[in-house]
Amino acid sequence: MTNIESDEFSIITEGKASILFPKDNAVFYNNVQQFNRDMSVAAIRTWSEIYLEEKEKKARKKHETGTSIAKSKANSFTILEALAASGLRSIRYAREIPNIDYIVANDFDVDAVDSINRNVEYNELSKELVRANQGDACSFMYQHREYHNRFDVVDIDPYGTAAPFLDAAVQSVQNGGLLCITCTDLAVLTGSTYPEKCYANYGSIPVKGEFCHEMALRILLYTLSTCAARYQRQIIPLVSCSIDFYIRVFVRVVISAVEVKKNCCKASHVYVCSGCKSFYLQPLAKMTEKKFVPMVGPIVTSNCIHCENKFHVGGPIWNSSMHDKEFVQRMLTHVKNSNTDVYGTHARMLGMLTVISEEIDVPLFHSISMLSSKLNCINPSLKLFCSALLNKGYQVSASHVMAGSVKTDAPIDVVWDVMRSWVKLHPVTMKNIAENSPARKLLAVEPSFIADFKIHEDAEPPSRKVKLVRFQQNPEKNWGPKPRASGKRKLEVDDSEHRSAKKPG
Repeated sequence: MTNIESDEFSIITEGKASILFPKDNAVFYNNVQQFNRDMSVAAIRTWSEIYLEEKEKKARKKHETGTSIAKSKANSFTILEALAASGLRSIRYAREIPNIDYIVANDFDVDAVDSINRNVEYNELSKELVRANQGDACSFMYQHREYHNRFDVVDIDPYGTAAPFLDAAVQSVQNGGLLCITCTDLAVLTGSTYPEKCYANYGSIPVKGEFCHEMALRILLYTLSTCAARYQRQIIPLVSCSIDFYIRVFVRVVISAVEVKKNCCKASHVYVCSGCKSFYLQPLAKMTEKKFVPMVGPIVTSNCIHCENKFHVGGPIWNSSMHDKEFVQRMLTHVKNSNTDVYGTHARMLGMLTVISEEIDVPLFHSISMLSSKLNCINPSLKLFCSALLNKGYQVSASHVMAGSVKTDAPIDVVWDVMRSWVKLHPVTMKNIAENSPARKLLAVEPSFIADFKIHEDAEPPSRKVKLVRFQQNPEKNWGPKPRASGKRKLEVDDSEHRSAKKPG
């Protein structure tokens, strides 16, 4: 490392990078975000192996047909970090990911660009490898829309919503390239307090539910898919994560006018009962043998058939896969073969990726505690509840989003019949239940079958058997989003609104 001594800086080491962090908080750093950066390094490394294999195959084919291609370009790739702040992320990419041609670390703020250049020098990296750029993120990406100017990886990690950057991002990423997108505005994405703001940013309405953080992921993926579709680009989600106070998705973008037409079948409205919280998905369209046609709806009656309450309507959301299972397994193998010197959050990475690898491919999930609360009964254990569904022939899994969650392909009628069967074994005191409570109406109906709660061999996933860190724990005291930068940077952020807004780290 270059020797720079000053009372103005603290030295922060993360992964294989060390940065000089201003003590006056003129540039952001958030140590809780190390997990985000660790996951990003692993995801880009995994994607790059696949991407460069594909480029090498294309190069060989062109060589066989007599078409020349620059070998260096076939064996390397480029990265844009559009909101780079201190440059830590870009420097980690440069030091920890092989085969990078160059990285552009862009930020709107002059202080941030000075910090990037200082940290590039401090880490003894070439300014050709990590190129600091001062400019508006969207303008810079729009300047790289042409095929030969596009970046292979575009990383957007803002303070708040990524929505203003998405249109530029999908146009500036190369065919087959990778988008890494963070959103921290979960108050907007996960609740019913600001539906107008969520619709303005994402073209979708959230609804209350235990699954709200997964719905946030699916709203972001829906928005990305619509942005990309305008330019005949298809999105392929590789891994989508709900983490602490934000969501992070890794998505491939592929030019395919044919696949884009299927987007209407990959979007759904969500109906959630205001009483018992039963939920239903209504796709916007379906594909017949000859054409696409709108769906007939609504999928629900005006009042819930289980408790007679009204429905809230949300969406549209992405109803297709949030993860590519082959990619997740490949990324998980990479992390297993690495160590804590490379990834400081190694244990948590293993846990989250393992749970994601076990998730079944169905939208949203149930919460055992929520189901039990609606019947005023004691909670069945996760193993017993999953066993009952498995014994009935349905699939189940946990969700990485929340402990105690159950993903299943069982219809909601079956889920309630399992719970009614549980109540028969563990009766509730009806006199304690209000007359207008959903519990009275739900329990007034006899189950259509008596669930078998005998423990099923698949009721306990491997991630639980080996005691991995499966779900989020508070990483430190008073953790969460840090405040915006102070001083001069704060004023410039206020003046430029979202364009220079950058989340800690």
